[in-house]
Amino acid sequence: MTTTVPALPAADPAPPALPRSPRRWDRPALAALLVAAAVLYLWDLGASGWANAFYSAAAQAGSVSWKAWFFGSSDAAGAITVDKTPGALWVMGLSVRIFGLSSWSILVPQALMGVGSVWVLHNTVRRVAGPAAGLLAGAVLALTPVAVLIFRFDNPDALLVLLLVGAAYATTRAVEDGRTRWVVLAGALVGFGFMAKMLQTFLVVPAFAGVWLLAAPAGLGRRIRDLAVAGVALVVTAGWWVLVVALWPAADRPYIGGSQTDSVLELALGYNGFGRLTGDETGSVGGGPGGGWGETGIGRLFGSEMGSEASWLIPAALILLVVLLRLTRRGPRTGPLRAAALLWGGWLVVTAAVFSFAAGIIHPYYTVALAPAIGALVGIGVVQLWRRRFDARARATLAATLAVTASWAGILLARTSWQPWLTWAVPIVGILAAAALLGVHRLPRLVVPMVVVAALLGGVGGPAAYAVATAATPHTGAIPSSGPAGAGGGFGGPGGGRGPGGFGGQFAPPGGTVGAPGTNTAPGAGGPAGTNGPAGTNGAAGADGQGTRRDRAGTGTGAGGFGGGRGGAGGLLGAPTPGAALTALLSRDAGSYTWAAAAVGSNSAAGYQLATQLPVMAVGGFNGTDPAPTPEQFQELVAQRRIHWFAAGSGFGGGFGGGTGGTGGTGGTDTGGSDASERITAWVEATFTPTTVDGVTVYDLTAPVAA
Repeated sequence: MTTTVPALPAADPAPPALPRSPRRWDRPALAALLVAAAVLYLWDLGASGWANAFYSAAAQAGSVSWKAWFFGSSDAAGAITVDKTPGALWVMGLSVRIFGLSSWSILVPQALMGVGSVWVLHNTVRRVAGPAAGLLAGAVLALTPVAVLIFRFDNPDALLVLLLVGAAYATTRAVEDGRTRWVVLAGALVGFGFMAKMLQTFLVVPAFAGVWLLAAPAGLGRRIRDLAVAGVALVVTAGWWVLVVALWPAADRPYIGGSQTDSVLELALGYNGFGRLTGDETGSVGGGPGGGWGETGIGRLFGSEMGSEASWLIPAALILLVVLLRLTRRGPRTGPLRAAALLWGGWLVVTAAVFSFAAGIIHPYYTVALAPAIGALVGIGVVQLWRRRFDARARATLAATLAVTASWAGILLARTSWQPWLTWAVPIVGILAAAALLGVHRLPRLVVPMVVVAALLGGVGGPAAYAVATAATPHTGAIPSSGPAGAGGGFGGPGGGRGPGGFGGQFAPPGGTVGAPGTNTAPGAGGPAGTNGPAGTNGAAGADGQGTRRDRAGTGTGAGGFGGGRGGAGGLLGAPTPGAALTALLSRDAGSYTWAAAAVGSNSAAGYQLATQLPVMAVGGFNGTDPAPTPEQFQELVAQRRIHWFAAGSGFGGGFGGGTGGTGGTGGTDTGGSDASERITAWVEATFTPTTVDGVTVYDLTAPVAA
């Protein structure tokens, strides 16, 4: 899809100056935007339950133990940490400590972060391009479907977005007045973003640093000096926790989840660092093209997995970035409009490029990091062209941008069976509004507002409708997707992901039908959404889908999504919801043990922990592939009567092999993770007597078979 952007005037014909003081409508309009965002993010928030139980359990642990809170431990007894830095968990853990454990106490902080992000983005853009641009930028961020998803979820991306938008505001202020304190604050905020999502936060650094060096109103020497000071602030805020953890005696802290050597540096630079770029992630669950997470390339952000998350306005943002750079190319070095274009454009281009070509683990919801830059470029660019609407070339560019945006929205909507009337309504309204924009300078003043409203409906009507549907749909599991239930495409999370397009094959969570080996991979039917909806049927495996992981055969990935389901033993991406009898059994005499139970995989352990509010050991960490504990350590803990129960059938131990569905599995790739959890499971099954309660097999680790 290409379009020719008409040439703009060589000289910037100086649009009307920005108002020096707020107009009467500025503050009420901002208040309305923030209230609308709050309603969108908070309405029926509890319907998603624990959302991502992996993080909810860690927040519960942090509310009980300050040590678990500091390290980001999965359980209050401190067996193993989550596979991220704990910045977001600190916020949720404090909320649970203050308000008690509930879905709301865990999810409301993220919703408030979303409202705060919209507010800070509005203020940042307003300083450069005026209140109208700020309102439009904030509205685009608020209505981006993946933003609605993340600001109603407990993944750490919400904190990341807030911190990065705050850093963009500080950079804008620094470029505006040249004060050192602002650029240092920007560095500190980016550094603390490391505590949310590790190295991903640094993707904005090239844009922020480049804008300061280019546009700050100071001599080159001071610009370089201040940037160095900001770099120190970044390193200190990003590295102090890493240093503390590295120096802390390993025997007196939780194992660092996601690493194979109990090393926070390995986690930061490997599994959550450069491994995300290269696909070389020891202990990962990927394998195959794109690390098992979709084909890499320039079209990834627009494809079936990621397209409906944040790509609605990416074409418009890129067109408007070119427009802004052309308009300001002859301006002064310190020109704020060009600095803003470079800041937000650099953020968008660098982050989009990394997401497009990263060969390691990447999920569609990561694209929330693009939403602030998209919103800022759209807000600034549209308002700049509107102010120049008496120039034919500006009108033509604005109309072309709207037509492209509305057409792309129609394509995205056509990929689903949800509200088919929108598939044609949004493009038609957008194209008609684009035609009206070509002659808007001659229309009566009473008609112009109607054209503006039609243009807004055509430009943001598609993502706005999808955003509302996202808010109305409960989302749970480790890999959520935006949009309504059954919209199709993407990696479906348990009980809350979209129907077709999830992982199929051999590794079905409880309630799913395991695909049997066959000659081709048949698509499966995705499970209905909901916090306790049934699981979907997974696709059958390809004939060549034999993985190379130790003793597990990999299978091809079909089109069936992970469905939700109550009961059962959980799995890699879904947490179990144990029944009352099982919860009571696991809670019995819990005060006599360090861990009430153990289960393979963090999500499996999280379900039992949230039900009992007692420490449950996540054997092997998130993927079940961390060597924590070793079989010898586990046996010693059992001998010391520190673990009471073991829940069988949880996690996946050696991960899963598998290639791509539809053409037959291409075979798994051994990621070198530990098989400790498999050996522990085998020892438990051979040593202790199984008991089935509420459909789950558990072992009393105080009662060996010989007894």
